Amino acid sequence: QAPIKATCEDMSCKTGFPEDVHSAVVSRSVHGGQPLLNVRFQSCDRNKKIHFGSSEPEDFRVGEDGVVYAERSFQLSAEPTEFVVSAQDKETQQEWQMRVKLTPEPAFTGASEKDQRKIEEIIFPWQQYKHSSPLKRQKRDWVIPPINLPENSKGPFPQELVRIRSDRDKSLSLRYSVTGPGADQPPTGIFIINPISGQLSVTKPLDREQIASFHLRAHAVDVNGNQVENPIDIVINVIDMNDNRPEFLHQVWNGTVPEGSKPGTYVMTVTAIDADDPNAQNGMLRYRIVSQAPSSPSPNMFTINNETGDIITVAAGLDREKVQQYTLIIQATDMEGNPTYGLSNTATAVIAVTDVNDNPPEFTAMTFYGEVPENRVDVIVANLTVTDKDQPHTPAWNAMYRMTGGDPTGRFTILTDPNSNDGLVTVVKPIDFETNRMFVLTVAAENQVPLAKGIQHPPQSTATVSITVIDVNESPYFVPNPKLVRQEEGLLAGSMLTTFTAQDPDRYMQQTSLRYSKLSDPANWLKIDPVNGQITTTAVLDRESIYVQNNMYNATFLASDNGIPPMSGTGTLQIYLLDINDNAPQVHPKEATTCETLQPNAINITAVDPDIDPNAGPFAFELPDSPASIKRNWTIVRISGDHAQLSLRIRFLEAGIYDVPIVITDSGNPHASSTSLLKVKVCQCDINGDCTDVDRIVGAGLGTGAIIAILLCIIILLILVLMFVVWMKRRDKERQAKQLLIDPEDDVRDNILKYDEEGGGEEDQDYDLSQLQQPDTVEPDAIKPVGIRRLDERPIHAEPQYPVRSAAPHPGDIGDFINEGLKAADNDPTAPPYDSLLVFDYEGSGSTAGSLSSLNSSSSGGEQDYDYLNDWGPRFKKLADMYGGGDD
Repeated sequence: QAPIKATCEDMSCKTGFPEDVHSAVVSRSVHGGQPLLNVRFQSCDRNKKIHFGSSEPEDFRVGEDGVVYAERSFQLSAEPTEFVVSAQDKETQQEWQMRVKLTPEPAFTGASEKDQRKIEEIIFPWQQYKHSSPLKRQKRDWVIPPINLPENSKGPFPQELVRIRSDRDKSLSLRYSVTGPGADQPPTGIFIINPISGQLSVTKPLDREQIASFHLRAHAVDVNGNQVENPIDIVINVIDMNDNRPEFLHQVWNGTVPEGSKPGTYVMTVTAIDADDPNAQNGMLRYRIVSQAPSSPSPNMFTINNETGDIITVAAGLDREKVQQYTLIIQATDMEGNPTYGLSNTATAVIAVTDVNDNPPEFTAMTFYGEVPENRVDVIVANLTVTDKDQPHTPAWNAMYRMTGGDPTGRFTILTDPNSNDGLVTVVKPIDFETNRMFVLTVAAENQVPLAKGIQHPPQSTATVSITVIDVNESPYFVPNPKLVRQEEGLLAGSMLTTFTAQDPDRYMQQTSLRYSKLSDPANWLKIDPVNGQITTTAVLDRESIYVQNNMYNATFLASDNGIPPMSGTGTLQIYLLDINDNAPQVHPKEATTCETLQPNAINITAVDPDIDPNAGPFAFELPDSPASIKRNWTIVRISGDHAQLSLRIRFLEAGIYDVPIVITDSGNPHASSTSLLKVKVCQCDINGDCTDVDRIVGAGLGTGAIIAILLCIIILLILVLMFVVWMKRRDKERQAKQLLIDPEDDVRDNILKYDEEGGGEEDQDYDLSQLQQPDTVEPDAIKPVGIRRLDERPIHAEPQYPVRSAAPHPGDIGDFINEGLKAADNDPTAPPYDSLLVFDYEGSGSTAGSLSSLNSSSSGGEQDYDYLNDWGPRFKKLADMYGGGDD
């Protein structure tokens, strides 16, 4: 705590150490890198480079500035520790030595501390002036050894540490102060100094885990505040005390180790930290395993490196199938594991034993059975089950299956079900029952990863699979398919073309022969015999038909059996039609234009023949002998095998339209020729050879296309006119029908009167509303003014006596009843022409219902025209038949 008392005397300049033996008091516990003291070396030549060394380099190191540091952490013994510090001139190799004696500071406690030690003094470096010389010489600053102060001190406080003094305080009144963190900077107030005496004290306990050292600077000024001495640095080291327990970084540590690992296999590392000084015993940790669960097969399956925390295996016998996990309690203790003085803490290490492939898959049976219908693919025929003691859904458990025999053509494959680990025997190629009725496969099972070293596959890893093929009714097939037939076109109907038959692959099924039918025949040229498959023609084969593509005509036929279920197969017959010379060539184009004068404006024409070589070009072009005007007016010259030129033979031909016959002959054997008409329009031309009177020529003679277009326009116009006339006539009939309904003399319906109209004229109000009232409430007509009566209103006369219909008449009496009502109506003076209300079956005086109108009467039946009822639609058809049907 009180490092040293350093003094200095004035001396003349002499290179070397100022003393032969240097003594210093330091703390008993020394840690590596700790500065202990400063050795003073005086050099008269500042340019010299001095190198410092130590006789105990493993314990002490001397820096270039003369500060002695501890090279490692150790405890000073009670006896003084001595070593030699040397200084060597690098140029002259001259060497100086000084012996250093380190004495551990005495132990002290409590209140007796102040009595047992003397407060040391730190004297500011002094300056000396030589009056005999103008030169001023300043002594080199001292490096003050650090002050060591233990943490968590119990006081009493303030606790005096050291006294700072200047040797000029005898002649001047000085004031002392300290600055830096812990004094006037945060945390403030930890260290205080008496400004008069220079006594430096600490005011409260220190915590090394918060601040390990304090760097203060001491100042000495006079009463006026003038600096008297240069500031000196004071370092206060907080000595660590064992006041913190070790703390693990994680309370639970997880690790893995493969089963079957050899002793010495690394597993994991656990780490704990201690807030105390890691370079002192307080922070030096040691690890150990407190317990292991379970203790099978050995209670000491693992060990731990007490310094690094590495956990390794120390015993063999790790088996995941027996023990899947171990739980270790790890203890960390400081003070290098001292169980008496060290502080401890524990954590849990969970070690999972990982699986290795030490258990091969084994089949649950030696033979598996399955069956599959023939010609089926992607069908699972058998499930192969295995057992594996390794951890499920790992590469050491996942099974892979391979066939070692019984399938030379590769018709089967084995897939693995990822959930159950079963092997699924699947058909990938069709199987023919008639060829193979049974398969016996040899199958082996293995894992995705190889077995662990020393583990062999047992016989249970191999099994056989017996697969039975089921016969099913198969489709017949044509041979060959497609079948190609070469035939000249023009084959007449009823001719036998070929025989197209199919075969049934089911040799072991009892069924009748095949039946044939036609499935596709675009031109309907063929038919097939349903029993023997003989194909005959029903029409002439024509190579130039639109159904023939590239000389090929395709027809499809069907062959069916009577199996269960019935099956059928298709076959294609390809007929390659050979060309014959059955088409004469034609001229193209059919129309052309030329000038009326002999000019180099010949007409180019082309011969077109649907046939192909050798029945087509080259063609021969010529003009017929009759009429004679053709050869007199025209001439034709062939310019190539398919083209010719037609031109005027005479100098002038009157403008107009001329039909020029041209005879064209092909090169077939025999030849085919035809006479084609070429419509030539002869016109007046300008100097460029263009027609100038095309309109006149066109008016004189229209082409076929123009005539057809004109006729179509005329027909469409006539249809539109006819539709308009029909529409107008129907509209007139409807208007007449409505007029008949509105005419008061012929109106056979009750009038509909509107009672909610407002704002009408006076004539709209002159209605007799009694027609809508009950018979008992009708007012006498004498009350009504004379002259105000509607035309369809009943006149004032005595009511006729109409026959009353019985409640339940016999159906045969209905006709008599109607006839009697008709006679009564004819004799009713109120009826014509006021034929509005005729009662055929009066239901009493209290009825609110109106009566039916008269359907017919002897007085008006012959005068009324009921033909308009036919235009009213199907709802009035019966009425129209009754009244508009004539005599019937």
